[in-house]
Amino acid sequence: MKALQLTAFKQPGELVEVDQPEPGPGEVLIRIGGAGACHSDLHLMHDFEPGMMPWNPPFTLGHENAGWVEALGAGVSGLEVGEAVAVYGPWGCGLCRRCALGMENYCERPDLTGAAVGGLGADGGMAPYMVVPAVRHVVPIGDLDPAEAAPLTDAGLTPYHAVKRALPLLTPGTTAVVIGVGGLGHMAVQMLRALSPATVIAVDQRPEALRLAESVGAHHGVVSDDEAAATIRDLSGGQGADVVLDCVGADATLALGAAASRVLGQLTIVGIAGGTLPMSFFSIPYEVSVATTYWGSLPELHEVLAMARSGIITPHVTRFDLDEAPSVYERLAAGEIEGRAVIVPTS
Repeated sequence: MKALQLTAFKQPGELVEVDQPEPGPGEVLIRIGGAGACHSDLHLMHDFEPGMMPWNPPFTLGHENAGWVEALGAGVSGLEVGEAVAVYGPWGCGLCRRCALGMENYCERPDLTGAAVGGLGADGGMAPYMVVPAVRHVVPIGDLDPAEAAPLTDAGLTPYHAVKRALPLLTPGTTAVVIGVGGLGHMAVQMLRALSPATVIAVDQRPEALRLAESVGAHHGVVSDDEAAATIRDLSGGQGADVVLDCVGADATLALGAAASRVLGQLTIVGIAGGTLPMSFFSIPYEVSVATTYWGSLPELHEVLAMARSGIITPHVTRFDLDEAPSVYERLAAGEIEGRAVIVPTS
């Protein structure tokens, strides 16, 4: 079968022929109906060096995946062949305390698994079929379209985790800012509107991204320029943002997030563009908390899927064939994709 693989660091993904996988004991074979193209894949292709991770290429890309159960390995129960499912992306050891809580994104024993997950060190979903190593990582999605559900496993789950931890700060009269309204950011805007009474401000360099953000619920769209922090303060009554979700994570966006934050606020670094934020006593407002997050928990994925099934959130998806995947990443790097690009290897 054809697959989009990362064959080496410092080069783009390549379409190659690979053997169709078979599920072993305890495993599930998924026929892929959608695999999201993520900015983190671009970092894999262009920024990572050999030795940076505990795993290396080659492997099939695609860490946002959904489809249908094609076959069950020995000992697997609770799923039916043909059932529509999403794949929980972080694969932990399943034994440590964090994994027992469903927080495999923060597994405490990555030495037991090699820290590889589907699309990030192990074979992912940019191919007609993908093997998932444990049934607990497979979540039924009901009547959701797999191509619509695939982005929910990262572009939905990652901002949802960041939004949930910020909700205690988002009381009436507060302000939440989302910097970067691409794949993750346009989902974060919807979640903030659905789950909080805060005024939601979207920030991006691209007019089309700001139009998308406003169409899915942002109260205001702000161009990311030298005046953005002052504009955010004006829109928040001179106070600044109680919560900033930086879905980019570059030097400039982190500096903007700090400058726009309010005393006692929260700045969460969601994007992995590799920026840094110099810290000193006077570099940010008093008691602003700065944190990183990584993906989300398995219970949170169930919640995200439930929100999508009820129509509370809807990913903005553009579908592409597998043969188009290399050019999709070129367009993603050029900022030409609105919302989430989804590769559909099978129908």
